[in-house]
Amino acid sequence: MRSALVGKDYDSNPLRSWLIERGTTRVIPSKSNHKVQVEHDRQTYRQRNLVERMFCHSKDWRRVATRFDRNIKTFMATIAIAAFVTGWL
Repeated sequence: MRSALVGKDYDSNPLRSWLIERGTTRVIPSKSNHKVQVEHDRQTYRQRNLVERMFCHSKDWRRVATRFDRNIKTFMATIAIAAFVTGWL
């Protein structure tokens, strides 16, 4: 089953309807000014933050952010080194 973990910016009824039609689990918190507050899984939404921070830290490594390495093995090795040094692993 697919899951849509998106921020409050994507809180709209048409998007929610489209995700329901696709059979996707929605984890979208409601904006504070939304008339009807929709429940969401708070624990899953918190885990989204960890992924976003990991990508943010990876951008600190210029070689990873700009993808200097065109060979996939070399690129994945660079990501592994960056993950090890920054403590992701």
